[in-house]
Amino acid sequence: MIPIKLIGSKPHKAAKVTLPNKINETLDGAAQVALAYLQPGALNLSTLPPLSLYVHFPWCVKKCPYCDFNSHESKGGGFPEEEYLNALRADLENALPLIWGRKVYSIFIGGGTPSLMSAAGLDRLISDIRALLPLDDAVEVTMEANPGTFEVEKFKAYRTSGINRLSIGIQSFNGRHLQALGRIHDDAEARRAVEIAQHTFDNFNLDLMYALPGQTLEEAQQDAITAISFTPPHLSMYHLTLEPNTYFAKFPPQIPDDDASAEMQDMIAALTSEAGYRHYEVSTYAQLGRQA
Repeated sequence: MIPIKLIGSKPHKAAKVTLPNKINETLDGAAQVALAYLQPGALNLSTLPPLSLYVHFPWCVKKCPYCDFNSHESKGGGFPEEEYLNALRADLENALPLIWGRKVYSIFIGGGTPSLMSAAGLDRLISDIRALLPLDDAVEVTMEANPGTFEVEKFKAYRTSGINRLSIGIQSFNGRHLQALGRIHDDAEARRAVEIAQHTFDNFNLDLMYALPGQTLEEAQQDAITAISFTPPHLSMYHLTLEPNTYFAKFPPQIPDDDASAEMQDMIAALTSEAGYRHYEVSTYAQLGRQA
């Protein structure tokens, strides 16, 4: 496992393209340009692209039956936080020669359930990152959070340490569907988590899923309406997929068919558009200027 990944993102300055001298003259303009990009040495970047940093936290309270991520239930609620933070710093130090002179524009701490981390542990992680990497002044620092692990004071401490965006794994506001997904929170805790985020963070994302076991179009619509009613800056609405090597793959539940799922997707696209959200990636919707 490599817990830290440095990910190149889109260049923040225009790339300089040098076209080869010999291009098939029978092709039209667009095809010629496309062919040019396929030639060795055709793409010359005038500047190195900026970076995004992903930090993985592999522990969770309970492994969800649909989850195929590298996550592991913490035995007895504990995990080796200090040892893992030491390993993360060492891993980052080893990567430094590869990224000299490049700024980090966004950081994402995912899992697992990173919100299991202590306030002191999170503060140390952010401090280590700031000490080792050149960060943009407006760096976006996102942490995934489980509604079942929300503690007001701890999340205020997270904010003080440098977390400026939360991504909350709601999945559904329907208690029956949360149980079917094996989530550790109920519908009341889901709402409470969003309310805490609203009062603690200026920027947050709500993660929801649709095409859930036994879910109707009306139930999916109610989830979407409830999520939008909180006016989150960002929404992620994922289609449940039965991934290999998961409990759901071994014991597949009855889920909506393709036609029903497509209706749900169209409904979500319509509701979010009406509410002023821009559909900018496959499963993501954002208010103006809030794209992640």
